Amino acid sequence: MAIKLEKGQRINLEKSGGKKLQTICVGVNWGAIEKKNFFGMKKMEAVDLDASCATFDDNKRMQEVIYFGNLRSSNGSIRHSGDDLTGDMGGDDGLDNEVITVDLDKLPSSVTKISFVLNSFRGHDFKTIPFASIRIYEGTPTRVNEVFATYDIANDATFAGSVSMVMGVFYKRSDEWKFNAIGESTADRDLQGTLNTVISKYL
Repeated sequence: MAIKLEKGQRINLEKSGGKKLQTICVGVNWGAIEKKNFFGMKKMEAVDLDASCATFDDNKRMQEVIYFGNLRSSNGSIRHSGDDLTGDMGGDDGLDNEVITVDLDKLPSSVTKISFVLNSFRGHDFKTIPFASIRIYEGTPTRVNEVFATYDIANDATFAGSVSMVMGVFYKRSDEWKFNAIGESTADRDLQGTLNTVISKYL
């Protein structure tokens, strides 16, 4: 059964049978914004959220950034499914709009932390987006074997006025990978600023 993560909660990456996860996916699902025109007719406004991740070593030195402009880490251990420019235009279809896949066994030995962040490319306030959530699961971008954890990032008043957030950080300790569900908005306006905040506050 999936764990519903709360802010600041730390969990080991284990399946229900006690085995360690090897390939994990972080999927982000969000909706477009419904608006009405002058005549009261409904119109859907596209929302472009960008899921990204960055790898770090023990000294907080950034190794690589995987995002819509760089869909694959140098050795292929981390892969991004591609940029979704609209969100769910017809309501929640239950599918992830962007998925980042991490093969933990193939990560370079120098990587001990992986941060996951979310940015609103066109500046849509997170609070105005009807739904936005992440889930951590074993499988592929098109196949879910077992949902490991879910985390709702939309229904929180603290996101009002923000266009950037830190979703969470994977970190390695004693050869075990764990996950810290941060789920906090930042004052940043772009990816670089958000990653700077990750380095200064969350690693």
